[in-house]
Amino acid sequence: MLYCPGSAGIFLSSSGGALDPPMSSRSLAQIALRQWRNDRQFADVILSGLLRSSDLAGPDRAFATDLFYGVLRNLTLLDFWIDSLRSRRLDPDARDLLRLGLYQLFLLETPEHAAVYETVELAVERSRPLINGVLRRAAREKSNLLRQANEEDLSVRKSHPSFLIDRWRKSFGAQNPEILCEWNNSPAPNYARINRIKISEKDFLAGSARYADRTPQRGVPTSFVRLTTIPNEALAAGHCYIQDPSTAAACRLLDPQAGESVLDVCAAPGGKTGYLAELMKNEGFILACDRDENRVGTLRNNLERLGVRIGRCLQHDWATAEPPSDQAAFDRILIDAPCSNTGVMRRRVDLRWRLTPEDFSRMQAAQIAIARAAIPLLRPGGTVVYSTCSIEPEENEEVVRAILREFPFLKLIEQISLLPFRDGFDGAYAAKLIRE
Repeated sequence: MLYCPGSAGIFLSSSGGALDPPMSSRSLAQIALRQWRNDRQFADVILSGLLRSSDLAGPDRAFATDLFYGVLRNLTLLDFWIDSLRSRRLDPDARDLLRLGLYQLFLLETPEHAAVYETVELAVERSRPLINGVLRRAAREKSNLLRQANEEDLSVRKSHPSFLIDRWRKSFGAQNPEILCEWNNSPAPNYARINRIKISEKDFLAGSARYADRTPQRGVPTSFVRLTTIPNEALAAGHCYIQDPSTAAACRLLDPQAGESVLDVCAAPGGKTGYLAELMKNEGFILACDRDENRVGTLRNNLERLGVRIGRCLQHDWATAEPPSDQAAFDRILIDAPCSNTGVMRRRVDLRWRLTPEDFSRMQAAQIAIARAAIPLLRPGGTVVYSTCSIEPEENEEVVRAILREFPFLKLIEQISLLPFRDGFDGAYAAKLIRE
């Protein structure tokens, strides 16, 4: 393969035919933004698919990820700068390139020559003068544009929909929404839970120098470690499972014992199910359900890899189907309900652009319907934990109040609410109820 420097970056095969140029970090991010805009797929699905099909090295993959996710996290702010620099209409592809260029110039502080030149090179020929002119002007007026942005509303400065900020002010006070927005805009660290079914903490930590920070983290259970790199070998062996420490709250609150029967109502992809089996010393029985057939397959594979012997996986939609008729009453039930995911927004970078004000009441109705179907399977004296990764009252405390009204034989024992700006972890909620 030969490169022809006078032919606008065209690569030629040895026979003289044109080939596509090798994919760079910036071109991959550009393709990802176009797919996200046109196909309405989730950002992580788009990125993982593109990275799998690319031959980018580790640092280039990380840079592509930073560009794509960074633009999505700062979409409103970047568009504010674009609209300040150019009032005329832009086609979507040109706007994506300006977003990439401005993100590099203003937020990554990439040297001007690299940010501008490499971004212009991605444009079609007719758009290059426009992209070059706007980015050069942005570089000249950088201090003024930054000052103007700092005077804008929080929804612009931190790129969050106004309706989310308004509801967070109502729930958490005037100051905390800005801290929460900053949290959502920061890259999320990775944690792993040591799977003590297969390996002891001591043995895992002894071999984790390459990929885990073994410094104790405040408030983190000892079975969780913060990762410095992804431990592919340990994951494949089932020695650990990538999981945020906030997910431990619901499992510990349920407190399953060896030999008991447990129902995990919405189990996929299986992180909490695996932790429940570990807490039960892999003795007893867990029925792990999910409504989606593909997710049940993922759940089954994960439990097998983690060495869970006591789990049975079942496809079941609690909102529409009758409870499984072949199941006796359970000692404990975990209802980790589908939710808006506002507690894990920094991990789902495009979530903020998908939510609508109506989603919270819709989710609440679905959560109550799932609880209504599952709770009758709890034996007298048994424990049910309702949990979400939402920080919204409609999906948490209000659902628990509705459950207590509908099932007066339940008694609320304890509630746990984790808030990122207060606790330093992903947001989560869990409530423990006992059937008297």
